[in-house]
Amino acid sequence: MTDPQNQSDAPEATNRRGIRSFVLRQGRMTAGQKSAYERCWPKFGLTREHGMIDPRQVFGREALLTLEIGFGMGQSLADMAEAAPEQDFIGVEVHLAGVGALLKEVEDRGLQNVRVYAIDANEVIDFCLPDASLDQVMLFFPDPWHKKRHHKRRLVQHDFVQRIRHKLRVGGVFHLATDWENYAEHMMEVLSASEGFANAETDGEFSPKPDYRPVTKFEKRGERLGHGVWDLMFRRTN
Repeated sequence: MTDPQNQSDAPEATNRRGIRSFVLRQGRMTAGQKSAYERCWPKFGLTREHGMIDPRQVFGREALLTLEIGFGMGQSLADMAEAAPEQDFIGVEVHLAGVGALLKEVEDRGLQNVRVYAIDANEVIDFCLPDASLDQVMLFFPDPWHKKRHHKRRLVQHDFVQRIRHKLRVGGVFHLATDWENYAEHMMEVLSASEGFANAETDGEFSPKPDYRPVTKFEKRGERLGHGVWDLMFRRTN
């Protein structure tokens, strides 16, 4: 099998619009992650070369479908998939160590309701997912690009939100979370002004953390340091 450290499906450093919304870390897979990747990628991995997928064929059933953008090391996504075996989940992550870690969790837990892309989420949104195919999109703790001169790199922008809207079914939910107050305010401003979305709470109000979103180690550490966490849930209306 091709070495996953050098394989052709490795994530590209920039998105199709030329502005990088993530930092491409070069950490290598551990032996365990690499081994899980080699065993599990043929079954659970998806690439842009698969083209526009039919989720019913990919998962072999009709079920609620969630997309998580940037799942990190995959622990939370595996927890959610294990807790909801009646639902299906697609995860997108550009860092191969995280992909390997998630595939190890999938294998260890015997999960059948997870599929994985290891490319920029923009590629997945534009070229891989049919319109109105998703019941939920999750974007948890994206890079906040906290310096003002870097705000243009933030993933949550009007164009991005509209592209997400078209992939959601009417009634589907875009769920975001961040521990940076300024980014939370930015998210609220962008989503509140976005056509075809309505806040699940009162206008301008953040959502309580739903039970299905696991609290990550990173989030727990932030709470110990006194950092806040803000959840936003917006529903597609048309």
